[in-house]
Amino acid sequence: MYSQAKVIAGGLAHIPVVIAVFYFILTTFNKRALKFVEETKTKKPEAKAVEPKKATASKTEAPKTEAPKTEAPKVVKKKHADVPVNIYRPKTPYEGTVIENYSLLKEGAIGRVNHITFDLKDSDPFLNYVEGQSIGIMPAGEDANGKPHKLRLYSIASTRHGDNFNGNTVSLCVRQLQYEKDGETINGVCSTYLCDIKPGDKVKITGPVGKEMLLPDEEDANIVMLATGTGIAPMRAYLRRMFEPTEKEKNNWNFKGKAWLFMGAPKSANLLYEEDLQRYLTNNPDNFKYTKAISREQQNTKGGRMYIQDRVLESANELFNMIEDEKTHIYLCGLKGMEPGIDEAMTKAAEEKGLNWSELRPQLKKAGRWHVETY
Repeated sequence: MYSQAKVIAGGLAHIPVVIAVFYFILTTFNKRALKFVEETKTKKPEAKAVEPKKATASKTEAPKTEAPKTEAPKVVKKKHADVPVNIYRPKTPYEGTVIENYSLLKEGAIGRVNHITFDLKDSDPFLNYVEGQSIGIMPAGEDANGKPHKLRLYSIASTRHGDNFNGNTVSLCVRQLQYEKDGETINGVCSTYLCDIKPGDKVKITGPVGKEMLLPDEEDANIVMLATGTGIAPMRAYLRRMFEPTEKEKNNWNFKGKAWLFMGAPKSANLLYEEDLQRYLTNNPDNFKYTKAISREQQNTKGGRMYIQDRVLESANELFNMIEDEKTHIYLCGLKGMEPGIDEAMTKAAEEKGLNWSELRPQLKKAGRWHVETY
């Protein structure tokens, strides 16, 4: 039998051995760990060295496609400087005061279309904009779920100087949306709200937004405009900028190109801003052309209703002579349903000139010469 003292002494005698074994294991582990780190460090540069080879390979493969080289000079799209965007957002809208709200339609017209102007002079920061942009309107009230109505965007119908030329108003051209559902007439929420508001009312406004429909800076540019209904809104702003004497003075911009408006409407009484357009025609016969398509009063060559695409076909040769000029820009605005008809007409018109519209349109778009805003 071992005494307790001997057992303890024997145990203590093994402690140095245990420590030595532990030290050996720890040293071996540390050496391997250091070796692994060193190997990893030496491998990293190899991985980096491979990456430039991939980039170089992609660059050398790109020239295989010859088309970009030849097309590049034709698709240079000029950027517009100093275009204001989102000065006011949905969470922090500007409350503008209604200055005026009146009907644009003549007796016998279909529907309801109003011209509405808002005062901007109290906005801080100031809500400035340029021709071709849009603003958002947040209608008062709540939807069926008890939530605030979502904003709707509307094309601005005034120039940056406003209808009064003082630079502190903005105007819209709004058609009340109405449609039938289950035998009941449904009125559009925001369009009805806007058509019903009165001078002195406060309206929540956001924006401005949009760079798609801006005019070129060149005074000798040609502007082809295709519009239906309230799609006339941005076109009105363009034409005021081009032909209103006060606008010319304020902008120090003298339009010298050709402007051609194709306007579609169901009846003559539905033509918008007609007095102004006729005045521009009288005063600027060398710079402005105005072609109407009145569907319920005019017939096309086949005896059917006259639509804007029919007018495009009638003027195919002259129109595409303009489009072939690199200074020509085309603007399309109105109901989305007009796009297929315009596209078909452009295809036929291009064929008469030996052109392929499906190839030409993307080129015009890339060059910033084909502008579309439909809804």
